[in-house]
Amino acid sequence: MRRIFLSACLAVLAASAAARAQECDRSDDSQQMMNICAGEDYQAADARLNAAYQALIGSDDADGRKLLQAAQRAWIAFRDAECSHSTAASAGGSIHAMEVSQCLTRLTNDRIKQLAASANCEEGDANCASPGADESGEVQ
Repeated sequence: MRRIFLSACLAVLAASAAARAQECDRSDDSQQMMNICAGEDYQAADARLNAAYQALIGSDDADGRKLLQAAQRAWIAFRDAECSHSTAASAGGSIHAMEVSQCLTRLTNDRIKQLAASANCEEGDANCASPGADESGEVQ
């Protein structure tokens, strides 16, 4: 499983290297360009995630920072495993790098929303533990 994920990461990195050599052109619908654009989308989402994480970790006390760091590390492991699993069917295909990048982007954007909601929580607000939950605690 780790080898598959490592291969996927290398494919994404290779697409990222190609992206540096060639910028995303959304009017070009070739698979190579779609891979480049998906890689750029993920890089942008990752930068936003890092900014949201840094803002939140800077506002926590020492215990809160430790808990957030552990949660973030666990979330990264989950995200990577989930994307490895959900894109396994395309492994070895030209679409695989795009699918991995799209999965990483989607889950990263979801995490950004979670961190933003946590940043706006008031102490003792049980609904803050589940961003997107209504007052009854059910996820929308």
